[in-house]
Amino acid sequence: MEKFTRLTGVAAPLFRANIDTDAIIPSREMKRVSKEGLGEGMFADWRYSDVAARVENPDFVLNRQPYRKAPILMGGPNFGCGSSREHAVWALQDYGVRCVIAPSFGAIFQGNCVRNGILPLVLPEPSIVALVEQADPQILTIDLAAQTVRTPDGTELPFTIPPADKEMLLEGLDAIGVTLKRLPTIQSFEGAYRARHPWLFF
Repeated sequence: MEKFTRLTGVAAPLFRANIDTDAIIPSREMKRVSKEGLGEGMFADWRYSDVAARVENPDFVLNRQPYRKAPILMGGPNFGCGSSREHAVWALQDYGVRCVIAPSFGAIFQGNCVRNGILPLVLPEPSIVALVEQADPQILTIDLAAQTVRTPDGTELPFTIPPADKEMLLEGLDAIGVTLKRLPTIQSFEGAYRARHPWLFF
């Protein structure tokens, strides 16, 4: 998994409440046998005026410059609600999104983001609205170690993140990788347990 340390890029405004996983990637777009290419189906019902022919909707923000391939999305409350489909995160990742900023997230979606190298960054709704309204485009610098979002004029917005999630993102580790960091402790426990209960290990 790619590490997330510091990111500077265009932030695309997609400020709608309750953007669910079916909107992020409709079920009909999940026919691939790998994660590769899922980005083509991301927001398919919004991105395309003719989904089957892949005719772009010119009014959708990600179809306009400078927001094409924006690595940051600014969404509304309860982003990623709905089903638990991990394909939603895989589609964002394949498209090139590294961070989603929202006032709140669907819990499963938020966890899936962290486990796939995308930062689900929580800011108060008024702060996000201000970012959307202050500049077009808005270019943000996100420093995960410092837990700040910086605007071009030097304004810094702090954010919080659970320490375990921060560790996984900074080090580019999935849950197994985090566990393996504690391998010496695990092996020590296994050795002591085997010595105390040898009859279990024939």
